[in-house]
Amino acid sequence: MRNAALSCVLVGLIALVVGCSSTPGQTATPTQTPLTKLTVGLGYIPSVQFAQFYYAQQQGYYRAAGLDVTFQNKNDPDLVTLVGQGSIDVGVADGTSVIPAVSQGIPITYVTTLYGLFPNVVFAKASANITAVADLKGRKVGTPGRYGSSWIMLEALLASARMTPSDVQVVLYPDYGQAVAVQQGAVDAATGFTNNEPIQLQLDGTPTTELHVDQATPLPGPGLIVGTATLAAKHDALKAFVAATLRAMNEVMADPQAGLTASIAAQPTLAGSDATQLAILQATIATWQSPYTQAHGLGAIDRGAWGRSIAFMQTLPEKLLAGPVTVDQVVNEGLLP
Repeated sequence: MRNAALSCVLVGLIALVVGCSSTPGQTATPTQTPLTKLTVGLGYIPSVQFAQFYYAQQQGYYRAAGLDVTFQNKNDPDLVTLVGQGSIDVGVADGTSVIPAVSQGIPITYVTTLYGLFPNVVFAKASANITAVADLKGRKVGTPGRYGSSWIMLEALLASARMTPSDVQVVLYPDYGQAVAVQQGAVDAATGFTNNEPIQLQLDGTPTTELHVDQATPLPGPGLIVGTATLAAKHDALKAFVAATLRAMNEVMADPQAGLTASIAAQPTLAGSDATQLAILQATIATWQSPYTQAHGLGAIDRGAWGRSIAFMQTLPEKLLAGPVTVDQVVNEGLLP
């Protein structure tokens, strides 16, 4: 009897302790598995172009995958450095930035294609009658500078017609005013992005033409990059992030309006110009898929295109590559579904 009484006392004490450790009016619940924190670096300016990330966040896809995702906005060169240092877990960077960075020993790798088609283009007013690369010969072409993805794209386009920048009149616009210059007739054409300047001009009532580089030299477009140390330390979390993001991309492709709504919710400054933002998003979505990704799945990495891009960049007079680079050094498909 004494043992039975002692057992009752112990049960009562345990119940009392559990009750005290719980919030009044609630029962104790098992401890939840903590979420893995990921810092994700997007482009310099918050934009509807990042709709898939905003959408995935708001739909709870990241949290359901065990992730606590925080976004930061940085420019491309800064993102490459920060991702390599491990200060940012995942970044969005252009393939033409990744190749030189890896050649310089920055420990990053490209893990997911976001833009199956290279978004940089040369654009002109339709009235300028520039419909082929050869039409640029002797014409004024505006660009922010002799650097970066737009400049490399221009060199690749011209090379496809056996031309070099010396065959055109390059006009520099370091303040990124080349679209206004095209509209006002100060230059005949300019470098830009298919989902930016040409869209703005067309919405203002100015028909445009575009020259795309993909068929000439398939330069790798922006995608997700991670640091090699981060890849080893957070492999499963990164894989879950890629899967959730690709799911969101597929859903935004099917329903661009949902992507726009998510973008405005994340960035309220986008509100009030819905028609313009939707046009930009639709033009962005059009670059997400290429014939390669359509055949191999959204996010797939075209190794052949990367190899040709590396070979082309090795020929540039700017000597952007510090040394030889292989495709295996710059891409890693291990995080793809």
